Amino acid sequence: MKIQKLTIIIPAFNESEILVNSVHQLLAIEDQVAEQQADMLGMRADIVIVDDGSTDQTWSLVEKLHKENPRIRGLQFSRNFGHQAALLAGLQEAVKTADFLVTIDADLQDDPEKILDMVSMAMDGDEIVYGVRNNRESDTWFKRTTAQGYYWTLHALGVELVPNHADFRLMSKRAVNTLLSYPERNFFIRGIIPKLGFKTGEVDYKRTPRLAGESKYPLKKMLSFAWEGITSLTIAPVRLILCLGILACLLSIGMVIYAIVMKILGLTDHGWSSLMVSLWFVSGIQMISLGVIGEYIGKVINEVKGRPRYTIQTIIE
Repeated sequence: MKIQKLTIIIPAFNESEILVNSVHQLLAIEDQVAEQQADMLGMRADIVIVDDGSTDQTWSLVEKLHKENPRIRGLQFSRNFGHQAALLAGLQEAVKTADFLVTIDADLQDDPEKILDMVSMAMDGDEIVYGVRNNRESDTWFKRTTAQGYYWTLHALGVELVPNHADFRLMSKRAVNTLLSYPERNFFIRGIIPKLGFKTGEVDYKRTPRLAGESKYPLKKMLSFAWEGITSLTIAPVRLILCLGILACLLSIGMVIYAIVMKILGLTDHGWSSLMVSLWFVSGIQMISLGVIGEYIGKVINEVKGRPRYTIQTIIE
């Protein structure tokens, strides 16, 4: 498949400590790609950095990098809209000129050298190439266990997801345009891309620790992101509530029969413990059920409002 231009997209939120080093590494990677694919690519390769409302010097560095090298472009959000919005904004801007697009986080914990393999696979016809971690040795036991549990849960709920894949991937122009045609505001990119149906491939890599700065996904954000993925891709939790309701009704019928039998046999024991436990249990199920249903109703409201996913304050072409 002929490639005329490659663009690397970097979402960045408070990455001033590492951004310059990461950009220089990625420029070097693009130069290597250009050397390997000179007949197809030449020097038509650039980088788009999306500043997701950073409060440090990230945007100033983007402006400085652009002055030093016009291959560096930038988008600045008016505030923090989140990682997924930054990826979408970068894709929407870059797809105007690029034939293939790579997304990678600014910390470069994902191995940028694998971009060379991704491009080679794209030349062979793959329109989506996933970067997949081949181990989780750098993760804590808690993060490793919860991640495995999360993928298992999504699979059990019927969600098609690439295990151990985050947002390091290559996509063709056609695949990106198809992705951008999805209109929903509650966007979970890594769950939607497998639904596109194009020819895909995978490259394995070992994730490395951050060289500087802090992770932008603490436990609270990770849990929120996980819940967003579940509720954006499946209505299985609502169906689970229905099953719990049916089960509770069956149990209550069984308890009525049990109470009648005990009454006939004269074995009834007056007390309040079992009654209170039952009340608290049923009340808890009801509150959880209302919360899950409310979450889906909230998402419907957000979709009906039709608000933009993000607001761009500044563009460096």
